[in-house]
Amino acid sequence: MYANAFPTITSASIASERLSVKLIYQVDISRKGHLVAKKNTSLELVILGLLSQGGLHGYELRKRVSLTLGALSAISYGSLYPELRRLQSLNFIEEENVEADRGLTRRARISYRITKEGKDRFSSLLKEAGPEAWDDENFETYFAFFAKTASAVRLQILQGRRSRLQERVSLLESQIAKTEKLMDQYTLKLQSHNLDSAENELKWIDELITSERKEA
Repeated sequence: MYANAFPTITSASIASERLSVKLIYQVDISRKGHLVAKKNTSLELVILGLLSQGGLHGYELRKRVSLTLGALSAISYGSLYPELRRLQSLNFIEEENVEADRGLTRRARISYRITKEGKDRFSSLLKEAGPEAWDDENFETYFAFFAKTASAVRLQILQGRRSRLQERVSLLESQIAKTEKLMDQYTLKLQSHNLDSAENELKWIDELITSERKEA
């Protein structure tokens, strides 16, 4: 009678819940009530940041994203080129034809470079230290350009990230304590791994905050 009153929590159910949350955050509600795609601030920031170091063509730009943020952050051409067109329409970047050797011939290749407006936009993004800068989706991108970010802004982002991680640690500890007996062994190991990861990042953030305060 009560066999299914407390169903076992599995890793598959957790993955499904995460996917639902991810999909929710990929859309936003406009004032008119329509679903509209959210602008990818992280992608805009990394493109402008890399182009501020010099012109690049699409293939090089895609590789530099992976080198900057890690292989797991590689973007597809299906995401890159629409964003490049959007930034062009805003006059943040522009195209230029660059000749390149292709065997015995020389062919023009399209390269992208940042404009003055794009440099101003990049500087503006680096000054933004709100919740968007320290959430999971954007934090690593902002951190990659900390060398070009003001010390006070770096500290604010780190403190925001620390607060976010403290909340996550508390939530994970509470979830494990409440549902440990309902989890299978693999789901429990997954949750414990997530807790360890959050605690390790929190320790790293504390070290960075201490270093920033000493240098201030």
